[in-house]
Amino acid sequence: MPQKVLVAWSGGKDSALALYEILHSHDYEVASLLTTLTADYDRISMHGVRRTLLGQQAQALRLPLHQVFISKEATNEEYESQMEAALDHFRPLGVSTVVFGDIHLEDVRKYREDNLATVEMTALFPLWGRDSAEVAFTFVELGFQAVVTCVDSKVLPKDFCGRVIDSHFLAELPHGVDPCGENGEFHSFVFDGPIFTRSVPFAVGETVHRDTLYFCDLVPRET
Repeated sequence: MPQKVLVAWSGGKDSALALYEILHSHDYEVASLLTTLTADYDRISMHGVRRTLLGQQAQALRLPLHQVFISKEATNEEYESQMEAALDHFRPLGVSTVVFGDIHLEDVRKYREDNLATVEMTALFPLWGRDSAEVAFTFVELGFQAVVTCVDSKVLPKDFCGRVIDSHFLAELPHGVDPCGENGEFHSFVFDGPIFTRSVPFAVGETVHRDTLYFCDLVPRET
């Protein structure tokens, strides 16, 4: 019998590729996507994507979605408390593993594993140890489509925000920028791909500068 898992879902490309790997394994059953949102903005935390589009994403994937809300000034303690409550909801349902799309950041992996250990759950990293460039090009070659929703202005100019991630985008990334944005250089929203039943429609809206980040607003659009 397949093992039930949650998939930590940011709506971006790495979580999508991790989900792809899980769905193509006979060893796992996805009980739900698990997404953290900033309640004050009603958007996916860090990625800045509207909750409406997140819901459409989950519908296009035909998977349940569990949303965890934190405040805009949330501390680690608030995040961990809210996440623990969400995990406590799934443990009685036979879920003991959470899937993450992390690739090579050891401190992030340890943080996730330590937090899950407190609720007697484990982490699974389908992309772990792979070359970032290989992961990025695999994502494109598989037919996924994603748009950049946030960039760190310290390493990327504003015009990278709102671009579709394709071979041209990857080739134009400045030297030193991780091709998967693993160090927080950029975040994305996946709107189509081999695990989607339909494309998620949107229009590219205004780009705003907040702190050191550029956020590109994606506006839901009727099909």
